[in-house]
Amino acid sequence: MTTGPLLSVENLSVEFHLRHGMFGRARTLSAVRDVSFTIEAGQTFGLVGESGSGKSTIGRAILRLAPATAGRVRFDGEDVTAFGPRTPLHYRRDVQVVFQDPMSSLNPRQTVGETIEQAIRRHRPMDAAASRREVARIVDSVGLAAYHAQRHPHELSGGQRQRVAIARALAVQPRLIVCDEPVSALDLSTQAQVINLLVDLQHEFGLSYLFIAHNLDVVRHVSHRIGVLYLGRLVETGPAADVHAAPRHPYTRMLVASTLVADPQLQAERSRERRLQVRGELPSPLAPPPGCAFHTRCRWADEGCRQRMPELEAIDGESRAACIRLAEIEAEELAA
Repeated sequence: MTTGPLLSVENLSVEFHLRHGMFGRARTLSAVRDVSFTIEAGQTFGLVGESGSGKSTIGRAILRLAPATAGRVRFDGEDVTAFGPRTPLHYRRDVQVVFQDPMSSLNPRQTVGETIEQAIRRHRPMDAAASRREVARIVDSVGLAAYHAQRHPHELSGGQRQRVAIARALAVQPRLIVCDEPVSALDLSTQAQVINLLVDLQHEFGLSYLFIAHNLDVVRHVSHRIGVLYLGRLVETGPAADVHAAPRHPYTRMLVASTLVADPQLQAERSRERRLQVRGELPSPLAPPPGCAFHTRCRWADEGCRQRMPELEAIDGESRAACIRLAEIEAEELAA
């Protein structure tokens, strides 16, 4: 075991080669472009961005469900991208996933207990009595009643099914869980319950999370650090409280302005800010704009933004942003 980060993503790029029709022209989709971040043991890194930004592709690359075109993924110092065609059992045990829709990942013919017990048998062999006791303990740890172990997925609510998905991940005693939009399909009250459960489990078992979502408010509640992704590139990273309370990159400001809040006055202000800051739609990842990819939607963009690809640069404390006009934008706002 190393003393460095539990997970280190280093200059990761993921490309997909597409072809339309039998004789169609081949095209390359750059889903992830030169992304780097780390996750410390017992902490959460939140990855946020619009649909199509490449968030889930990064999660799939870490899980080895999508091949890395360039860069490295290291887990506890071990180069995951060098494993070859077969993923070692120890890595599949240490790194688990909770998907957005548990119905698509749970076997509808198995009860909750059978689903959890199957994971235990695969990774933690034990006798039948011990396995049943372990299933009961795990079911209780995710806030489900004992009788839920006898239910099938279709007999449960959406929130209960997501708890089952979390329980199945916990059954193998993982060190890192990739949470891919785990609450986006749930109502607000259930979202809060599942987020609180994830936080409690992290404290109890020392888990690390990669938490993927499109809502910056949701990510802020569960994360220690946040990375903001736009068209496959990180445009801002930093402590969760700083990124949410004082966003620096224009795209991060757009995400904050896009979230709904209960305060009507604050909501009206956010809506006005969004109208002022953003124009147009998300460009196609098949043909990303040159220079800063956000320049087609940013009201502060100039000719330099269209020609130069900005790099993540340190700003205040532990925060970094990729914007060549950041100092001018903030000076303009102070003068206003």
